Amino acid sequence: MPEPLLEFAGVGYAWPGAAPLFSGLDLRIAAGEKVVLLGPNGAGKSTLLRLANGLLAPSAGCVRWQGRTLDAASLRQRDFARAFRRDNVLLFQHPEAMLFNPTVHDEIAYGPRQLGLAGVEARVARWAGELGLDGLLDQPPYALSGGQKQKLALACLLALDPQFLALDEPTASLDPRTVGWLIDTLLESGKTLLVSTHNLSLAAELGERALVLGDAGRLLYDGPLAPALADLELLQAAGLAHRHRHRHAGVAHAHLHAHDWESS
Repeated sequence: MPEPLLEFAGVGYAWPGAAPLFSGLDLRIAAGEKVVLLGPNGAGKSTLLRLANGLLAPSAGCVRWQGRTLDAASLRQRDFARAFRRDNVLLFQHPEAMLFNPTVHDEIAYGPRQLGLAGVEARVARWAGELGLDGLLDQPPYALSGGQKQKLALACLLALDPQFLALDEPTASLDPRTVGWLIDTLLESGKTLLVSTHNLSLAAELGERALVLGDAGRLLYDGPLAPALADLELLQAAGLAHRHRHRHAGVAHAHLHAHDWESS
């Protein structure tokens, strides 16, 4: 079996003062896979993405990138850290956390410049154009709308031409046209994806494999996406479906329903 691009081996994590998330979490993601991460709020989806991006260190087990353990020592090694930060990127759920430069142009150019990549201006022009930001390059990021900030954060990541994209609710502030563009771009890119979403219709388009988390980061399911989306009992356990009680002609009964929604 080929070496996975990303591997979680017995991973556990606990935020200070909070109940532990995950316990012995094992998963492997191969290059080119499109993986959708589903689960209720508080299940640890964002934490899992930060672990995958090396922003958090597990309290138990280890995370490996291309067979190498992601830890403080490896990320202090300049060559490894530079290559990792180019190839493994994370889109935060709230893009304001990623934006700090004086202009839109400087935001998109920042990563390529820091990593010494060639063709910085061409990268800026390409992704600003793709995301409809080319008329805003001189604007300060704080002046943009929520959707424009989300597009800018995406442009900053795509300008690096990464191998692996971890995306936390990437469509929450995007208009339908941009959502369609994003899905097409990601699926045609050949890149490895790990995408967190509550939108089940979107999930069906974004990936081929599902990771479904329950309470406290328990991995309820790891397998093909379509059967997971059709399993209402699984979706109920993951907080993505719920049971309604109805009364018809004096007879009470219950139905399971799944709904599409994005967290705020």
